[in-house]
Amino acid sequence: MSDQSASFEMTRDELMALHEKFREIKHSINNTLAVIMALSELGQRNPAHLEKLAKAVLQRGPEVVQQLQDFQAQLAGKLKSTAPPAESTEAAQP
Repeated sequence: MSDQSASFEMTRDELMALHEKFREIKHSINNTLAVIMALSELGQRNPAHLEKLAKAVLQRGPEVVQQLQDFQAQLAGKLKSTAPPAESTEAAQP
């Protein structure tokens, strides 16, 4: 295995873009959880708010999951673009 496979380099701009995306996702998760917590407390006092809670979870949950999937795909794309070429297996065959 070569040293190239162990190294990973990113430009400052690429790192800043990933950091900004991470901040956006963190903010979205925080907002979603704050709504869920607030509606849960209201639902304990007034069961009519439980319907709002269910709607919020059903709407915001998939949005957060999609953001996480997009972020993972962005990272995977970066890793894939910096991966060394795969070694040929023809030499191993008799």
